[in-house]
Amino acid sequence: MASTKYIFVTGGVTSSLGKGIIAASLGKLLQAKGLSVAIQKFDPYINIDPGTLNPYEHGECYVTDDGAETDLDLGHYERFLNVPTSQANNITTGRIYHSVITKERQGEFLGKTVQVVPHITNEIKHNFELLGDKEGLDVVITEIGGCVGDIEALPFIEALRQFRWEKPKEDIIAIHLTLVPYLKAAGELKTKPTQHSVKMLSEAGVQPDILIARSERKIPKDIREKIGRFCNVRPECVINSLDAKTIYDVPLLMKREKLDERAMELLKLEPKSDTKLEPWKDFVNKLKHPKTEITVGLVGKYVELHDAYKSISESFIHAGAINECKVNVEWIQSDDLTEETISEIFPNLDAILVAPGFGTRGVEGKLKAIKYARENKVPFFGICLGMQCTVVEFARNVLGLSDAASSEWEMESSNPVIDLMEEQKDVTQKGGTMRLGAYDCKVKEGTLAHRIYGTDLVSERHRHRYEFNNDYLEQFEKAGMVASGINPANGLVEIVEIPDHPFYFGSQFHPELKSTVLAPQPIFVEFIKAGKEYAKAHNRLHEIA
Repeated sequence: MASTKYIFVTGGVTSSLGKGIIAASLGKLLQAKGLSVAIQKFDPYINIDPGTLNPYEHGECYVTDDGAETDLDLGHYERFLNVPTSQANNITTGRIYHSVITKERQGEFLGKTVQVVPHITNEIKHNFELLGDKEGLDVVITEIGGCVGDIEALPFIEALRQFRWEKPKEDIIAIHLTLVPYLKAAGELKTKPTQHSVKMLSEAGVQPDILIARSERKIPKDIREKIGRFCNVRPECVINSLDAKTIYDVPLLMKREKLDERAMELLKLEPKSDTKLEPWKDFVNKLKHPKTEITVGLVGKYVELHDAYKSISESFIHAGAINECKVNVEWIQSDDLTEETISEIFPNLDAILVAPGFGTRGVEGKLKAIKYARENKVPFFGICLGMQCTVVEFARNVLGLSDAASSEWEMESSNPVIDLMEEQKDVTQKGGTMRLGAYDCKVKEGTLAHRIYGTDLVSERHRHRYEFNNDYLEQFEKAGMVASGINPANGLVEIVEIPDHPFYFGSQFHPELKSTVLAPQPIFVEFIKAGKEYAKAHNRLHEIA
């Protein structure tokens, strides 16, 4: 059996250059060669995971089937490779130290002084290999978060140095992503930041095999040769990553730059097949050449940072491409919503999505948005807290329970139509203690949910502590809100809808977490389709020439 090959992706000069997209793109290209590929992210921060981080700090917290709260880059990995990730795909400094300290407390080190080298670096190296050992993969791509030179990243770079020393040369390569800025005043692309970044990496004992130079302008051959000469990298292994209109262009751009070929040459890998990326190209073509366009309002409390809702915005892109429709997102801060602002903004929307979140801030604005969508028959979709707000709004304005609320934000309400889950009532720790991961949902026949899924049983991912209070279920269904999805194990209401509405759908789970390029999430597909129909009925479906 051939050994697993390892590719490491590091970054320099600045953050946010797109290491995750490069890693996912390379993974997609290798996958197209018939190779089995997995991608993992090693994050230098000390939190155990992003589950307790404010979305403004870290963006979206991505949740896997097995209940791991992870970095949002894992969403990119899944969307590109169409392969589920797990707890093993995201490791933080916090998890590394927690594991080592636990072993120390258990006496595993036999009284030795526990140090960064070798104990922390050994733990990091052990985690480098977990996926390959467990799955028997052809290639494992490891993205190391942060920038080379960051204090937090030093143990990971040292572990990488040791890992390369311990393994056969053809089993491991290092890819370094840097920035080649264009100085308008000088009229030049400047290579010095890249030279310094590579020097810093080399001083730590890691010589990159491939350099990926991010730039807004094409890097000519002579500049590539200069970078290669000063950075000790073969000129053909200096890859230009131009700014792209969409992240889904990047695999095709990297294919053109022969990134996959260079990596396979260095790793002495042979292709097992070649799919030519036709399904991907078809998706990108539809994405770039839509026939119509609509506007969807995304109502949330973290809208200033779009990455807080990354999976939702990407799901709009996937669903839009399938519907050959450009989805323009109107980002609406729920804190600011008043009757006046709603009357100004909402008549221009073709569909409304109320996003997930936690806490009381912005809830009243969300309730106003939901009321507008329900009364004006605008296609509506509420996710997690959005679904819970849907229930509260219906209870207040249809059932007449004026003080209806969720016990998350109104502990003294005499009508807690959303209440804390029974198994959550004794939980005191915050991190990793919510209802997390994939759970089954039984879908009721004859409902919108059943028409969307086309099956009786589905599995979706969750991240919540509060749930629909089943004491009120009979009242809701008599008044016209149907519980069309139920967890078969505990009776938890997973989906609510109103049949007397063009599209009115609330899900306790997070369907956006399973949408990929090649398998768009069906709720989003039908939601965008409903938005198109609404726009057409109101004579404003914009045709694109």
